[in-house]
Amino acid sequence: MFSWLGTDDRRKKEPEVFQTVSDGLKKLYKTKLLPLEESYKFHEFHSPSLEDADFDNKPMVLLVGQYSTGKTSFIRYLLEQDFPGMRIGPEPTTDSFIAVMHGDTEGVVPGNALVVDPKKPFRKLNAFGNAFLNRFVCAQLPNPVLESISVIDTPGILSGEKQRISRGYDFAAVLEWFAERVDRIILLFDAHKLDISDEFSEVIKALKNHEDKIRVVLNKADQIETQQLMRVYGALMWSLGKIVNTPEVVRVYIGSFWSHPLLIPDNRKLFEAEEQDLFKDIQSLPRNAALRKLNDLIKRARLAKVHAYIISSLKKEMPSVFGKENKKKELINSLGDIYKRIEREHQISPGDFPNLKKMQDQLQAQDLNKFQPLKPKLLEAVDDMLANDIAGLMVLVRQEETQRPNPVVKGGAFDGTLDGPFGQGYGEGAGEGIDEAEWVVARDKPAYDEIFYTLSPVNGKVTGANAKKEMVKSKLPNTVLGKIWKLADIDKDGMLDDEEFALANHLIKVKLEGHELPSELPAHLVPPSKRKIPE
Repeated sequence: MFSWLGTDDRRKKEPEVFQTVSDGLKKLYKTKLLPLEESYKFHEFHSPSLEDADFDNKPMVLLVGQYSTGKTSFIRYLLEQDFPGMRIGPEPTTDSFIAVMHGDTEGVVPGNALVVDPKKPFRKLNAFGNAFLNRFVCAQLPNPVLESISVIDTPGILSGEKQRISRGYDFAAVLEWFAERVDRIILLFDAHKLDISDEFSEVIKALKNHEDKIRVVLNKADQIETQQLMRVYGALMWSLGKIVNTPEVVRVYIGSFWSHPLLIPDNRKLFEAEEQDLFKDIQSLPRNAALRKLNDLIKRARLAKVHAYIISSLKKEMPSVFGKENKKKELINSLGDIYKRIEREHQISPGDFPNLKKMQDQLQAQDLNKFQPLKPKLLEAVDDMLANDIAGLMVLVRQEETQRPNPVVKGGAFDGTLDGPFGQGYGEGAGEGIDEAEWVVARDKPAYDEIFYTLSPVNGKVTGANAKKEMVKSKLPNTVLGKIWKLADIDKDGMLDDEEFALANHLIKVKLEGHELPSELPAHLVPPSKRKIPE
């Protein structure tokens, strides 16, 4: 009789269907998470509400470091062109936050105009006031790199006496705001200035909970000798270990990120390999952007839930008439015990709770009687979002990845080493002899032939068993030797002739020298007798 009631109830539990990941994130946030945040004053304690531009914007890279560590030069190196408002020098030159973004024409948009533009993800920075907005600009220019990512240049972090001069706004809080919204945070260090000032230490601590986004660059490494570089690297890791309280080691990229000649070229190959690793990491950002936004929304939802439990617990404990101030002081002082109780009652991980000291300071200015009691329906909506809707969006993320061509950052420095003889590893390892007319394996073939004829070849070929006896002498694992066999046995007859045997030994040498094996045999390594004659 009332079967339609049950059907409607089931329909509510089914996850929503979205057209795109971006639309799905917007709708889930507005309909399920935002009501919880507004009810429990989440935006006053933690982070301003999100807007459409936060979900639509391109991946952003935030550069942070003490003055004269090469932040602006790093951006110039990536773009391979100057950008409006750029100033480079040994003194603290960049005194503003500069959002370097794509635009059809070159120009600078001042901060006050920037925070009223609904298409830019900076509207909520309005809360930091004029002192900050006067030090915030957007540099727009047509550049292929900026079609895929945006870069945020920051003022050099002060050290020594300079850090006592107030900036007029909460520098660490601004960086924390950016850290929540960017896809990658790059901390730059100068190989000559490893001291971490009080302000820099405060900034790194403000980036806590975003360790997965942090990468460290040890810049200007070409200015010191190899032995000194080892000591500097060790000192940097030791300094970071005291501030970044994680058991995992932070990834540090060593190099010289500007277009000047290397002062000490001893470590050129190391710098090239490190640069390529960092470039690959940055180039992957557009591909992983939707997943990053999804991950950040989940983190925000977990924090909002814990915040709701804390606020409702404080409201529950407050008296309705007398002794409000005394009770407020008592509750704030015992907030740590309230955390533990909530942790036990709701099976919440201690890592999901906000910083205790910061929360106590913020509660001092609040009227605890105006807090809302626990509203189960709001929490159920967020739980449903995390349990059902997010899973549907994860499927959509994978679908979007397969439907679109592989989106990577192109242009500028990213194109400089893609093709040609200056690509990483060109002419090395399996690529050795790529430009030579003669078969590169022929150089060492006489030595390989001597071994070949000791293995009792039949009809000019050695069996797999006999070849194995010789190949295992390299002490390489069977998995590697198996791959080498597949590459060398070109005619796939399970045996090796003298050319194939020489090729197998050449590939063993490539691997023993520390190079990677190719997934398919390059054309220049195919033995001359096995090459197809073009028709």
